[in-house]
Amino acid sequence: MGSGLNTVSFGAQRITIEDVVRIALHDTQVELSNAPSFTQKVDAGVSFLDQLLKEEGHIYGVTTGYGDSCTVEVPLSLVDELPMHLTRFHGCGLGEFFSPEEGRAILATRLVSLSQGYSGVSWDLLNLLVDMLNKHIIPVIPQEGSVGASGDLTPLSYVAGALIGERDVYYQGKVMASSEAFKQASLKPIKLRPKEGLAIMNGTAVMTALACKAYDRAEYLTKLMARITALSSLALKGNSNHFDDILFSVKPHPGQNEIAAWIQHDLNHHSHPRNSQRLQDRYSIRCAPHIIGVLQDSLPWFRSFIENELNSANDNPIVDGVGEHVLHGGHFYGGHIAMAMDSMKNCVANLADLADRQIATMVDVKMNHGLPSNLSAAKAERSFINHGFKAIQIGCSAWTAEALKLTMPASVFSRSTECHNQDKVSMGTIAARDCLRVLQLTEQVVAATLLASVQGIWLRIENGELDKNSLTTDVSTMLDDISSFFTLIDEDRPTDKLLRETIEYIQQKRWTLYES
Repeated sequence: MGSGLNTVSFGAQRITIEDVVRIALHDTQVELSNAPSFTQKVDAGVSFLDQLLKEEGHIYGVTTGYGDSCTVEVPLSLVDELPMHLTRFHGCGLGEFFSPEEGRAILATRLVSLSQGYSGVSWDLLNLLVDMLNKHIIPVIPQEGSVGASGDLTPLSYVAGALIGERDVYYQGKVMASSEAFKQASLKPIKLRPKEGLAIMNGTAVMTALACKAYDRAEYLTKLMARITALSSLALKGNSNHFDDILFSVKPHPGQNEIAAWIQHDLNHHSHPRNSQRLQDRYSIRCAPHIIGVLQDSLPWFRSFIENELNSANDNPIVDGVGEHVLHGGHFYGGHIAMAMDSMKNCVANLADLADRQIATMVDVKMNHGLPSNLSAAKAERSFINHGFKAIQIGCSAWTAEALKLTMPASVFSRSTECHNQDKVSMGTIAARDCLRVLQLTEQVVAATLLASVQGIWLRIENGELDKNSLTTDVSTMLDDISSFFTLIDEDRPTDKLLRETIEYIQQKRWTLYES
C-alpha cells in the first residue's frame, strides 16, 4: 500500500520530507500498512520481548535503569512501571512550545521510526499515534532540553506522557489534558509496555521533524531569491549578460547554473537583452547565482541526510524480533541532522545577507542608478518629508545581523552530561531550532527586499524607463499579484502589517516559481 495524495501509509515504503510537511501543514491523514512484511516485524518484536522477559533476559531500559543507571537491575515485579517513570522524570522541558503544526511533524516522524519494525512496540501504541494524528490530538512539547543524544529524550517525553494520559495536548483549538482530549475523541490512553517508553523517547524525531520543515522552507527560498534577484536587477537597470548560459557553462555547478538560468529567463534575456551602460554590476546582483547556488547545490545532500534519518530505526536497543536479536548501540545520535542543519543555516543566512545588500543598493542614490532616495514614490515637494524604505532597510540590517550571528555551528558545542554516560552529544535539536530561526529572519529580509524591488520596478515603469510589455509573463503576473496587496509607498505609513503579510505569503508559497 503506497502513500496517496490524501493519505500517507507507514511501514512498507520510504517516507519523504514532503510527506512529513503535508501531514504537518495540511492535516493529511495517515495509516499503517497492512503489508505482511511489516505486520510480521511488529508481531515478532512484541513476541520476542515477551519471551525474553519470561526467561528473565537482560535488556537495557527494560530490565535495567536508564543511561548511567544501566547497571541497576530492575526487579521483574517493577518492570511494568519503568516506562512510566521514564516519561515522568524527563518532564522538565522549558522554553517556548512547538506549534501544533510542528507537533504534528514530530508525531509523524516518530511514527516513521517506530514503523521500521525494530523498536519492539505494540499495535496499541502505533494505532494510538495514528489516531492522534488523524483526530488532531497533538502533544504540547517544550522546545528546550535536548542535547540530541540520547536522542530527543525530554521533548519526546511529552509525546510519551500524552499517550498515557498525563500531559497536555492541543485539541480543537484548546490546550487540555490528553486524558480529556482522548475522552472527547472516544479514545483511551495506553499503558506503556516494557521498552515502549524508551522506544518513543530515545530517538531523533524532534530534530528530524524540524529539519523536514527547514528543508521545505529553504528549498522555496532558493527559488524566491532567484526571482528577487531578477526583480532587483530590473529595478537597478542591471546587465542581463551576467547570467548568460555560455558564461555559466564553464563553471559546471548544477545548482548554480540552474539559478543563473532562472534569473536569465526572468530577465527575458534572449528576447529583450538588458545591456546596461555598466560593464559589471555589483556582486549582490552579478554573483547572486554563485551565492544562491551554494544552497541549491547543497539541497540534495541535505535531503539525503534528513530522509535517511527519517526512515531509520533510531532508538536503543534495536529489537530484531524476526532474527531474535537485541542490539545495543547509539542510533539515537543526531550527528547527521546536526551537520545538515548547521550547514543549511549557513547557506540560508547568506541569502539574508544577499537580499540585504540588494535592498541597500536600491535605496541608496549613490548606487541605485536614478531611483529616488530610499525608493520613495512621493512626488514633487512631498519628497522632502517622505522616507520610503529607509526604516525597512534598517530593519533588514538588524534581521540579517541576527541571522548571521546564529550561524555558529551548534554541533561543536557538545557537553558531557548524564554522569558522563552521554559524554559526546550531537546538539542536533539546537542546530535545527537555530536553523528555523535563521530561516524566519531570512524570510523577513527577503520579504522586505521583494517589496523594495517591486516598488523600484513600478517606479521605472512609471518613468518610462522600463516597458512592462518587455517582462516575462511570470514576472508580470507576480508584479500584478503583489500589487493586489501592496500599494506603492509614497506617503510615510507603518509597514509592519504589510511585512508580516508578505512573510506569511512566502511561508505559504503563494507564488509558483520555476516549475518544470
